[in-house]
Amino acid sequence: MREYLYQILDGSGTLTTEDVIIRILAATVFGVMVYISYWYTHAGTTYSKKFNISLLTLTILTGVVMTVIGNNVALSLGMVGALSIVRFRTAVKDTRDTAYIFWAIVIGICCGVGDYRVAGIGSGIVFLVLLLFGRVSNENRMLLIIRAAKEKELNLESVVSQYYQQKAVLKVKNTTATHIELIYELTRKVYMEGYKNEKDITEHLYHLGNVEYVNVVAQSDEISG
Repeated sequence: MREYLYQILDGSGTLTTEDVIIRILAATVFGVMVYISYWYTHAGTTYSKKFNISLLTLTILTGVVMTVIGNNVALSLGMVGALSIVRFRTAVKDTRDTAYIFWAIVIGICCGVGDYRVAGIGSGIVFLVLLLFGRVSNENRMLLIIRAAKEKELNLESVVSQYYQQKAVLKVKNTTATHIELIYELTRKVYMEGYKNEKDITEHLYHLGNVEYVNVVAQSDEISG
């Protein structure tokens, strides 16, 4: 019993150089899969090549760490203590990025312990799911911001309501003694339907007179860093 406990603490399952190379190469191959998936599903302005390379590197590093730990309980506890002091302050711009980080870590763990079957089957399923649904993006909401003389309030609301067929939602109404500011929220689809009219919404609003400005802003749910 004493010898058994010593073997566990000592990590008697020493790997050969060939085993180490195979595990790290497997983590690299699966990491490339993560790289391709992220590149394909984040086409456009949201794509970050640096972050994608970091995912590949994270997969390999996790595999290396798990290979080092092996069955050594003492070393694994020490590694947990060392990693617990790390704090990540980088804001995640897309919620999908969190899933990719977790995917890379899981692959590294599986390859590090030599369980390639779990890594392969799991990665294959995740890869297909992300290829099918990964390009789904949030439809940016459009904000229509109008500032004008306060006596034009009813006219402004009437024009916006008729122009967008009552699909524009009034979210904010700011008033002073002389001016009023209205903020409407509408989907991009509704906003684009407005182009079917002969005149743009801004022309209708400025035609009322005493309108200080009309701004259109795209509101995104993504977190900026």
